[in-house]
Amino acid sequence: MDLELGGKKVLVTGGSKGIGLATARAFGAEGAAVTLVARNAEALEAAAEGLRAEGIAADTLAADLSTDTGRGALFSAVPDVDVLVNNAGAIRSGSLAEVSMEDFHEGWALKVFGYIHLCKLYVARMREKRAGTIVNIIGMGGRATRPSYIIGAAGNAALIGFTQALGAETPADGVRVFGINPSATLTDRMGRNYRGRAAEQLGDESRWRELIDPAAFPFGRPKRPEEVAAMAVMLSSPKVQYLSGTVVDMDGGGRWT
Repeated sequence: MDLELGGKKVLVTGGSKGIGLATARAFGAEGAAVTLVARNAEALEAAAEGLRAEGIAADTLAADLSTDTGRGALFSAVPDVDVLVNNAGAIRSGSLAEVSMEDFHEGWALKVFGYIHLCKLYVARMREKRAGTIVNIIGMGGRATRPSYIIGAAGNAALIGFTQALGAETPADGVRVFGINPSATLTDRMGRNYRGRAAEQLGDESRWRELIDPAAFPFGRPKRPEEVAAMAVMLSSPKVQYLSGTVVDMDGGGRWT
């Protein structure tokens, strides 16, 4: 099926690794030109070089999206895109007693206010063109709330509500906004956590896959970043224009088990 994404301009934040890089690759495979954004310029360029080696048109822009200034600079440099994928942001775990107010401010500055501000900037431009799509990669922590992830529970829940409200308003101007809530995904970060545990428990970090309990995951395994990427790309297609104001829970039904 032709998803009609060839030649589209796609901006992906947090694009140097994990779900962001997988999403950029998936859009590029459909013929889109992608711009990767993250803080680390060296990591960004390495990621882009890998995409270019696959025949994907990719460029980069290093920016600190935890600040109004950084987000404004990104919009000034790349104001016209067809698809914006908000993906940058990592919120630390911990219960209310274990985290500080600084942890709240730091986690929300990049992810919560980062997503909201970029939506505000890009929706205005997309409305002028009467076309455009925004995908917010949020997280199941805002649905299946846990006291051990209280900063993410509150932040992700706020983004879910924001995405639903904004996506209900924008179709009047030809713009779509929707979200995806991934559950635990086998990113580099998750791999590092398992490697650390393997080094501690097994004395060999290379044996980290032995610590993945199939019974703990739907389908007997963690989700792959490529699966989230495929969802983002498919739902961004003009063929499903009537999708807006929706946040899709992508957890293999694990929330209910």
